[in-house]
Amino acid sequence: MDGADMKPTAPVLILLGPPGAGKGTQARMLQERHGLVQLSTGDLLRAAVAAGTEAGKRAKAVMESGDLVSDEIVIAILRDRLAEPDCAKGVILDGFPRTAVQAEALDDLLAQTGQRINAAVSLEVEDAAMVDRVSGRFTCGGCGEGYHDRFKPTDKPGTCDKCGSTDMQRRADDNAATVAQRLQAYHAQTAPLIAYYENAGALARVDAMGAIEEIAADLSAVVSKATT
Repeated sequence: MDGADMKPTAPVLILLGPPGAGKGTQARMLQERHGLVQLSTGDLLRAAVAAGTEAGKRAKAVMESGDLVSDEIVIAILRDRLAEPDCAKGVILDGFPRTAVQAEALDDLLAQTGQRINAAVSLEVEDAAMVDRVSGRFTCGGCGEGYHDRFKPTDKPGTCDKCGSTDMQRRADDNAATVAQRLQAYHAQTAPLIAYYENAGALARVDAMGAIEEIAADLSAVVSKATT
């Protein structure tokens, strides 16, 4: 088969960043701007379990036993998802891989379909700012709108601006001590991963301390360069 007959492979991008860096928000914006599909590990697992796929059944059994789902099962679920038609334009992986071992397994999976990681984008943030950002978060239990004690308070205390609900919720682990521990764990796990993609020539760094739209513009430029 010559080059003219080969179909272009769908681009694969990875977002790396600690808790509070804005990975989910930025992934959704990239999805809207570039037609890429956002894939998060949690959503993949829940969808596979709900659909009753073979890998989903294995994941359900593991989760019901209280154990962590193995890399092998996650890769199997990701393989199934990447084969679906909506992934033909490309995907953004949010929350996977988390370790160099997972990155190697992902490379092996993509090699089977002639794909590769087009860019692994590290959202660069300051730890102290992340503790402040995450520990002040809360959400509306009615519509899911996100707020922050300092950066995005509700107009009327205790009432959602969007739907008027007074059901405000905070995650139990969104406190300064726990966030600091999560950041420490992130750096320990992800430092080798950043080195892995840097050595592969796929790493891009984006300053994620600015305004959301500025970060989105920088990310969009990285994606455009990586997918052309």
